Amino acid sequence: MPSPVADRPGLLIRDPYRYSEAVIIVPPPLVECLHCFDGQQTDLDLRALLVRITGDLEVGQIEESLVNALSSSGFLEDDNFAAMKEQRQREFAEAPQREPVHAGSAYPAEIGPLKETMRGYMAADDGAAPKPDGLLGIAAPHVSPFGGFRSYQAAYGAMSPAYRDRTFIVLGTSHYGEPERFGLTRKPYVTPIGASRTDTALVDWLAEKGGPAVRMEDYCHAVEHSIEFQVLFLQYLYGPDIRVVPILCGPFVQSIYRGGAPEHDDGVRQFLDALGEMETRERARLFWVLGIDMAHMGRRYGDGFTATADEGAMQAVAARDQARIDRINAGDLGGFWDLVQKDQDDLKWCGSAPLYTFLKAVPAARGSLHRYEQWNIDEQSVVSFAGISFARQD
Repeated sequence: MPSPVADRPGLLIRDPYRYSEAVIIVPPPLVECLHCFDGQQTDLDLRALLVRITGDLEVGQIEESLVNALSSSGFLEDDNFAAMKEQRQREFAEAPQREPVHAGSAYPAEIGPLKETMRGYMAADDGAAPKPDGLLGIAAPHVSPFGGFRSYQAAYGAMSPAYRDRTFIVLGTSHYGEPERFGLTRKPYVTPIGASRTDTALVDWLAEKGGPAVRMEDYCHAVEHSIEFQVLFLQYLYGPDIRVVPILCGPFVQSIYRGGAPEHDDGVRQFLDALGEMETRERARLFWVLGIDMAHMGRRYGDGFTATADEGAMQAVAARDQARIDRINAGDLGGFWDLVQKDQDDLKWCGSAPLYTFLKAVPAARGSLHRYEQWNIDEQSVVSFAGISFARQD
């Protein structure tokens, strides 16, 4: 991303997988050099480019500094990166629980300030709205809570104390996971509120029946926020020891770019069938929670325009979002996916896979939209999201 440091312009590089904790800023004259690290070009190509950029034949020290900075930070595909990756994945596999990696950044790490913040979020203006009866699930954002708290409140505010003892099947967007894959973990999610409980019997059953699309103890759980934020809100409502089945849903890339339904992939089909069977057998004790965002528009996401929430091009985006939400709420899985596939999902809905997974597993679900929002995640880019509740229509 562009450097946010005013006196250090350039390209900021970090590792979202957190194999490396390093953050470096490549100065503007050297950004072009990153093209040389593509596995095809050689040291001579990099040296020639540096000579052209600097106008100086003596570029050996610049070359060495750049290569060393990238390698030592874990940003080159070399032995150092492989060692970092192996160590991080081993540490996660051996850890007894999933730590709150976003505490202290996305929300307060100390319990006192956290509870005060959560009280403020859940006391949003529509917090006194009647709670619908007979809910089977909700869809909430996974955007930073301070940016989307009104939609979080709209979703979680629909829940009553009656759901305290349910097992929460949390379907989260896997931003870093493999396409057509579902990430499971037996590790309990921990937040500053306390440790949740993983329903390991259901996780084990899905691992056994879910087929080759399952990634057991998927490392993406170690860094992903889409489930962590849902656990946080659930714990605030019901206490720390909630029962959870955390499932990360990778994008359905083959379907979006090549056509056909997601379940035309045999692995996806086997997992969706297993999840649907589990829902049929266990429905009386389950509650579904989706951690999803919707459209991602503007320069941060590769668009050639600056996006401003609720203005200009984002008004047309809102209409298109609403058309998708209408299909979701009607339980029209095919109609929803047709809209996603159109133009290869140019709205970039990162929550499309969890939504499809949910509607496939619970075909009787019908939704009610409680709130829709757009939020400028930066000055040039917008994310949209919503608070939705689901009831059963058999």
